[in-house]
Amino acid sequence: MRTLPIVTGRDEFDALVVRTDYEDDRTWQDVTAALMAPWGDGAYEARVHFVDDPAWADATAEEILPVVSADENLAVVFLADRTTMRTESHPLLAITTLTREECVDDEDYDQLTEFGTQFRTTPAGVHDVHANLSIGNLGFEEYAAWAQDDAEGIYRSA
Repeated sequence: MRTLPIVTGRDEFDALVVRTDYEDDRTWQDVTAALMAPWGDGAYEARVHFVDDPAWADATAEEILPVVSADENLAVVFLADRTTMRTESHPLLAITTLTREECVDDEDYDQLTEFGTQFRTTPAGVHDVHANLSIGNLGFEEYAAWAQDDAEGIYRSA
């Protein structure tokens, strides 16, 4: 497994978005513009920390999670991967940072990851997911379930 750079400078209120696909800069600009749009009916300013470094090209969740796990305030990381760049709605891959070790027992972990440890969300959904997970208002499993209920398997913020 390769060594990825340490993520620095992220404010605890910023969603973390890691770019792993570097084939289309124009699409990346579209994705970042969508992520920086005000959210929550325009009531909230978008707060995003972008990792845009070719050292992360084609990085997998298994490679990224150990790097971001040092950030105690991070409940979810979002990847702008090949699917993000090639799908019209630009769904990012949301990955929980929760580990078995952080849970009371295996049953607790299994319940919290009942619908998986990953799901896709539109750029508009990134802020909703990040904000609610950060304050403990909703759990990752709830968003994963909503994504699973979508015909395309994507969480779409209301």
